[in-house]
Amino acid sequence: MNFNAAVATCFRKYAVFSGRAPRAEYWWFTLFLLLAGFALGLADALFFLTPADQTGPLNTIFTLATLLPSLAVGARRLHDVDRTGWWLLLWLVPVLGWLILLWWTVQPGTRGPNRFGPDPLGGDDGPEETHEPCHRSPIPKVSRRN
Repeated sequence: MNFNAAVATCFRKYAVFSGRAPRAEYWWFTLFLLLAGFALGLADALFFLTPADQTGPLNTIFTLATLLPSLAVGARRLHDVDRTGWWLLLWLVPVLGWLILLWWTVQPGTRGPNRFGPDPLGGDDGPEETHEPCHRSPIPKVSRRN
């Protein structure tokens, strides 16, 4: 998933809190929010002479307009690591809550379907160990005897 696809998906699923979101979707949308917020902060400073320590009208409108999609993609991201979206309330706990949420959002999603839906990356149900290796080793296997 690329930047444009992630942003389009998050706006298409504006207030969809069900399902799962892969890491790429969540982090590309987070980058979009950061870049747009920075650009709108500059625009507020130039056009409305908003001081740097205050939020201007453009940034406020953008923040309100993207509040639901950012909460929705956050909940879907937590669903991908098999956690309920209510864990987003950890954001209210300074530092420790933020670190826990950061840790969960950088973790890979559960492989295969979980209680929140199918794997958004199309993973299978089996554990990784059951797959054949991608290459054969030139080192012969030796049986071990005790």
